Amino acid sequence: MAKPTNNPKLKLLGFNNLTKSLSFNIYDICYARNSAQQQEYIEYIDEAYNAERLTAILTEVAHIIGANILNVARQDYDPQGASVTMLISEGHHDGLPTPTNTKTSKGKTKAKESVVAHLDKSHITVHTYPENHPDAGISTFRADIDVSTCGKISPLKALNYLIKSFESDIVVMDYRVRGFTRNVRGMKHFIDHQIDSIQNFLSREVKDKYDLVDVNVYQENIFHTKMRLKQLDLDTYLFGEGSSELPPREAKRIRERVDHEIMEIFYGRNIQR
Repeated sequence: MAKPTNNPKLKLLGFNNLTKSLSFNIYDICYARNSAQQQEYIEYIDEAYNAERLTAILTEVAHIIGANILNVARQDYDPQGASVTMLISEGHHDGLPTPTNTKTSKGKTKAKESVVAHLDKSHITVHTYPENHPDAGISTFRADIDVSTCGKISPLKALNYLIKSFESDIVVMDYRVRGFTRNVRGMKHFIDHQIDSIQNFLSREVKDKYDLVDVNVYQENIFHTKMRLKQLDLDTYLFGEGSSELPPREAKRIRERVDHEIMEIFYGRNIQR
């Protein structure tokens, strides 16, 4: 597919009122053999993605998309969880990122850390949700991220950084352009950049690492992409032990459980084993 050509700047009447929203559901899967390991995993996630770490991630996101941070307030909670709020204003920007070519359990859920970053006309939010399967040894960490900008700055610029920051097994992304802006002749423009897939803006490194599926509604400027890791290395899913310590039959059983969990999350439905 040919790379889109750069269009000349559009002369607008007043401010660019288009809202560009990028939403992620990011999942990390772990196998914890017993309740003690499951609790250790929750504690590890709580520390690894505490308010300070999430603030650092959102600070870099603001920098990447070209926004200025005005103020930061954050709070960790006992026994677990945190909240962070950033006040941000639209600053200097480099426009949209350069696209690349596209190749075509149940259990109790509890919110952990929450981060909200406010631009002068936009926002960034992060919420994390660790949870455990009641009897299968599976633990899941989910992070919900929303980057919504208004005007010229684009959330697509932070796409690859956010994916790499959470080192996820599954990523579900939605991108939508809403509203309209007018040019000086009064004509409405419902989108101000060329896109036919979120994949256009993914790096080659990311696309080589994941299997990707698109569901797009072009006439509504809605774009949806799901990704799952191509390779399942069991050692990266075991918490507190390595696959070499397990009997072959046990390792096979755990691999099947992890793969089943990933399949259900990726396809968004319960699948009979």
